[in-house]
Amino acid sequence: MKRRVVVTGLGVVTSLGRKVDTFWERVVRGDSGVGPITLFDVSGYRVQFAGEVPWQPEGEGIAPPKELRRLDRFTQFALASATDAVTDSGIDFSKEDPFRCGVIIGSGIGGLSEFEAQHERLLTKGIDKVSPFTIPKLMVNSASGHVSSKYGIKGPNMAVATACASAANSMGEALRTIQSGDADVMVTGGSEAALTPMGLAGFQNMRALSFRSDAPQQASRPFDVDRDGFVLAEGAGVIVLEELEHARARGARIYAELLGYGASGDAGHITQPDEQGTGAARAMSMALRDAARSPQDVHYVNAHGTSTPLGDKAETAAIKRVFGEHAMSLAVSSTKSQLGHTLGASGGIEMVVCALTITHGVISPTINLENPDPDCDLDYTPNVAREAKVDLAMSNSFGFGGHNASLVLGRLDS
Repeated sequence: MKRRVVVTGLGVVTSLGRKVDTFWERVVRGDSGVGPITLFDVSGYRVQFAGEVPWQPEGEGIAPPKELRRLDRFTQFALASATDAVTDSGIDFSKEDPFRCGVIIGSGIGGLSEFEAQHERLLTKGIDKVSPFTIPKLMVNSASGHVSSKYGIKGPNMAVATACASAANSMGEALRTIQSGDADVMVTGGSEAALTPMGLAGFQNMRALSFRSDAPQQASRPFDVDRDGFVLAEGAGVIVLEELEHARARGARIYAELLGYGASGDAGHITQPDEQGTGAARAMSMALRDAARSPQDVHYVNAHGTSTPLGDKAETAAIKRVFGEHAMSLAVSSTKSQLGHTLGASGGIEMVVCALTITHGVISPTINLENPDPDCDLDYTPNVAREAKVDLAMSNSFGFGGHNASLVLGRLDS
């Protein structure tokens, strides 16, 4: 019999706030975290806006200044959100068996800013001027490695890189690790800091981004007929998962129970989704089966909802395929309408949203939904948050490469 797994800690770094309480307040209010890019000169770019995180790592208290300089921005984000999640959970790892605790933190791209900086040094200053910290800073597993080192965690420790499904796959694998008995506690989620000159140019030139430069805060508009691409963003979302009785034994606060996980592949175009949402539907169905719940039990779906013309239609089709008539009764919303798309971090941030939705009984809105696409005809909670009791929620994450992941989160019933 699978062991039960609960969420006991939450941490985020986003364009809408560094702390969970501030983040949630602004999400419910319907704020947008999108604005002009200040990290580098964007005067030559067609896209000049993003979901940028206001960030002063020296003031975060997550590591000594010397160590901070050895961390790429995405690892700094991961360490900050993990620190908050661990603090929120109240767990003291010094009192835990280190081999019964683990870390799985994903990233779609990893240390892109470090790669760019050191490549420039190589070209302009020569081989000997490339930093010896280059590889440790840019590797995708840097985040999970540093979190495990900070807390002395010696159990399962890995990173998942499945583009925009990275955090969701990470949390799903962490769930299975505890269910199977290989660990009692897992720190898990995702982090991304691909808002760099190369990152922006790459996404811009593949025409994946919105070009709505005249109104940046209205640029991310999932399920709206006028959507023209996603808004690039950065951030991190990390949670603490625990085996239920382990959490109860130490008197932990429990936000919700992580019940199920499903994953699939489209096996099609490397960036475009299956237009019928077949792979996405498979991941959702698998997550429900793993959770031993029926589609009719679900009250809320936090959609992948990136604001791309093809993606939103495909996800809508997938939800209809899985939920049938019940799809029209579901509340759906897209957090990316407010933050932009944080790529490999998005599933972690959105899992925090799902946990808070269950805790507070408020469904966050899909902002900028002014002219609904006729092909996207579900209840997307347009523009204004809604009070509602949510006992069961689903979070979807779908990534380039055809990676699909869905997670089911529920109110702890007993």
